Amino acid sequence: MAELQYYDVIIKPLMTEKSMSMTENRQYAFFVHPEATKPQISEAIERMFSGTEVMSVNTLTTHPKKRHRRGYMPGKTTKKKKAIVTLTPNSKEIELFEGL
Repeated sequence: MAELQYYDVIIKPLMTEKSMSMTENRQYAFFVHPEATKPQISEAIERMFSGTEVMSVNTLTTHPKKRHRRGYMPGKTTKKKKAIVTLTPNSKEIELFEGL
């Protein structure tokens, strides 16, 4: 596979009640590319949102689930990867999550 660019790593922010409550602790959740590494995620956050400094990145992968389709061919859901990014105390906040 071709090398991932920083703008290909972050797919979209994860907006749930739990992820919104994590913003009080300077933690933000994103859906990321399934093959992205922690250093790539950290670099992508710092380049996409100016003034942010990443302290740590935690990732979790959701494996595909089997789904029965109509007819003979069974299918699977897509593989997804989530990242929880913790910012340093002197870092600027991410504006996507402000005011929600």
